[in-house]
Amino acid sequence: MSYDVYLGKTKPVKVKNHSEGGTYVLGGTEDASLNITYNYSKHYRNWLDAKDGLEWLHGKTAKSTIKQLEIAVHNLGIDQSEDYWEPSTGNAGYALSILLSWAKEHPNAKWVVH
Repeated sequence: MSYDVYLGKTKPVKVKNHSEGGTYVLGGTEDASLNITYNYSKHYRNWLDAKDGLEWLHGKTAKSTIKQLEIAVHNLGIDQSEDYWEPSTGNAGYALSILLSWAKEHPNAKWVVH
């Protein structure tokens, strides 16, 4: 199980080419779209929202989420494990750091989380 997160109204806004996430486009994509494993959900409930976790982002403007994303990334860190699926703080924080960079680049766009 995983979360599909993107930034944009009806389709993702464009960002720097990336190939992170649980599933990704071979060669990367410029779409602000990221698949994040549900394994990190406990960290998102701890640092984003106790009830909704990562889904707390859904429908919010990027600008309104920047501060909380900064706090979460700071506390979780971004030191990734060699195993993407490991529910480590660093893996969870690294995924949020990507979302944070998109939020800063496109502050008026809205989050969609499925």
